[in-house]
Amino acid sequence: MFNKPPLRLFYTCLKLDKKIPINLKGKSKSSQDWLIRQLKDPYVENAKIKNYRSRSAFKLLEIDEKHKILCPGQCVVDCGAAPGGWTQVAVDKANAALTDKHAKQGFVVGIDLLQIFPIEGAVLLSGCDFRNKLSHEKLHKVLEGRRVDVVLSDMAPNATGIKEMDHDAIVSLAYEFIRFTLKVNKINGSMLLKLWDGGRLSKLEADLKQFYSSVKRVKPPASRSDSSEIFILAQDFKGVRATD
Repeated sequence: MFNKPPLRLFYTCLKLDKKIPINLKGKSKSSQDWLIRQLKDPYVENAKIKNYRSRSAFKLLEIDEKHKILCPGQCVVDCGAAPGGWTQVAVDKANAALTDKHAKQGFVVGIDLLQIFPIEGAVLLSGCDFRNKLSHEKLHKVLEGRRVDVVLSDMAPNATGIKEMDHDAIVSLAYEFIRFTLKVNKINGSMLLKLWDGGRLSKLEADLKQFYSSVKRVKPPASRSDSSEIFILAQDFKGVRATD
């Protein structure tokens, strides 16, 4: 008769088995690499445990932990919000769902062209492009005269794999986001946006310094080290002069 394997070994095998894709046949090399990386990524598993809709929630959490950009009572707008991970963090940090009865209640709006499923404590504008006039009107209506303390963007265009082309595309999107932010940001407010590293980054930072006292590059631990992804945090909005 064979000896039974130790119980601890049995559970170890189960854990290892969960990390191995069951069927990768027919998938491209890049798809296989992505699936394996997802299965090995502790942030992916932690997002499920904490009920975040995306692992990117941890990027905002880590940036906020270091730079303290979100707090109860704030008005926050999240552009490109789907599937809603950053919006969930903003709702919690701004106390928009009034989970803390002793703190100020904030107000959070999520905007995206895609469908965003309901998030308690957030006003969601699905099917809205932050760049067009109709979306601006919808946003101003829900803001009801509020100026925005923090404007967020985790947006990125579809990547082609050609570094220079992808960099130009995300910088162009970033400038549209910046123009939008300058219209709604409160004096002394902040903005946070995602970019891919490249040659136009320094010029964009210089342009932002016309309007914000502090502009810095940040890369949280949750942003993979092999990714060109980087975030620009601009703080202490000075306003827009008539000549700007």
